[in-house]
Amino acid sequence: MDPVAHTLAGAALAKAGLERRTPLALPTLLIGANLPDVDVAAYWWGDTFALTFRRGWTHGVLALAVLPILLAALMLGWDRWVRRARNPAALPASPRALLLLSAIAVASHPLLDLLNVYGIRLLMPFSDRWFYGDVLFIVDPWFWLVLGAGAVLAGRRRHPAPARGAFVVVGVYVAGMAASGLVSRQVMVGVVPGGRTPVERMMSGPVALTPFRRWVVLEQANGYRVGEFDWLRTPRLRYDDMLAYPKGDHHPAVAALGSVPDARNFLSWARFPVFRVRELPAGTDVEIVDLRYAVDADAAFGALTVRVAR
Repeated sequence: MDPVAHTLAGAALAKAGLERRTPLALPTLLIGANLPDVDVAAYWWGDTFALTFRRGWTHGVLALAVLPILLAALMLGWDRWVRRARNPAALPASPRALLLLSAIAVASHPLLDLLNVYGIRLLMPFSDRWFYGDVLFIVDPWFWLVLGAGAVLAGRRRHPAPARGAFVVVGVYVAGMAASGLVSRQVMVGVVPGGRTPVERMMSGPVALTPFRRWVVLEQANGYRVGEFDWLRTPRLRYDDMLAYPKGDHHPAVAALGSVPDARNFLSWARFPVFRVRELPAGTDVEIVDLRYAVDADAAFGALTVRVAR
């Protein structure tokens, strides 16, 4: 999820009653809910390098154990050398409570990220396998609205009920979106283009703004089919004019991509890649498009063009 969603999750956790546990509870929950995204620093080394690092080390099981300890230690240091140095009469923060709140906040981050089609490498550093929830779009204004309203109302009323109610509503929303994905996948299995061609993998992912439409990708041996599932129309499932997107992975230029760092980095992240080769006077260009995000090579995200030596 995006930083706004993570921040609102931390705020709602605080207003649901956790901020009463100890001094510094609110900042601990807000920081912890965003802390795994410290890996955004990977963009310093380039966009494709970031794809190989983000949602990995700082989102995996080892980080879930280490980051809460580090955050609690930092908050205790702030409490001792800054907060209580300014006000010696202030009630000290509880180490045990800060550690518990840090663990809850940090764990909320990969839990939310797991809901997206982007995915996370939950088992890092022991395995770099990606896990995908395909439940919520990475920027979900309905998620913002519910948790934001719950946190604000709880703060104004000085009572945790609105924030707790917001988590119930969000839970129902997430469950409904997950159920929508499962049903749409069953429809995809029942309506397979190409007759008896077996399905190797599929995705039914959420789209921006509307919970009633889903972007679908179906992988078969000869390529991919992409389309849309929409609860508000009949038929609900429509593939993109029944056109296949060939994988294009048998071209010699594609085999040479392993020697191109940007391509290697992109492919370590891509989920449904297609390859399009263009022979130009200056060299051979290979366009790589990840169909979960785009179908065109000039897309702002999910596509990469690299040049390989002849």
